[in-house]
Amino acid sequence: MKYDVLSLDENQKVLLEQGRLLPIMEDFYTIQGEGFNTGKASYFIRIGGCDIGCHWCDVKESWDASVHPLIKTDDIIKKILASGAKAVVITGGEPLIYNLNYFTEELKIKSIETFIETSGAYSLSGKWDWICLSPKKTMAPLKEIYEKAHELKIIIFNKNDFKWAEEQAQKVSAKCLLFLQPEWSKRNEIMPEIVEFVKQHQKWMVSLQTHKYMNIP
Repeated sequence: MKYDVLSLDENQKVLLEQGRLLPIMEDFYTIQGEGFNTGKASYFIRIGGCDIGCHWCDVKESWDASVHPLIKTDDIIKKILASGAKAVVITGGEPLIYNLNYFTEELKIKSIETFIETSGAYSLSGKWDWICLSPKKTMAPLKEIYEKAHELKIIIFNKNDFKWAEEQAQKVSAKCLLFLQPEWSKRNEIMPEIVEFVKQHQKWMVSLQTHKYMNIP
């Protein structure tokens, strides 16, 4: 869910609306573990707040934005610069609940690449070098996100998800890369199915949560 603005003063409300304050669940310098940019050193930012409601979500503690501290965007940028990171991954929760124009504009000024992972359920804000669309059945992505996505990442929880993945692939651009990723708790069970599917449908590639295998955040 979105941040409960009733607890904020008027100045904080304005800053939150402008994206100069954001509820941050966690942020750290690490290695991107999933999708096209796997293996790339990146500063990872998880913004609190999500109403998509995936039953298999492994960060349900991110859903309620109000339990996470409001942090000045400028302070986060200072931490990114101090880390030496040249790329930033913004995820959630659902990051597009918030206005990300200011955040990404400031990062681009400082020549930092900007990556986002989104369900696509909210309008796009921000300037992005890479948009990973990870759609969920509970809330359909907007057409504009399908059209602008660089990467479509479908989480495979059961066999029925393969059909849904193919349906989603019809909605993105011809240039969008297609990835299937096993839901972590089902990885041993579903991986053989993914392997066979990708062998038979070669437009798809496999994505793994490599950071979990490496035991890094």
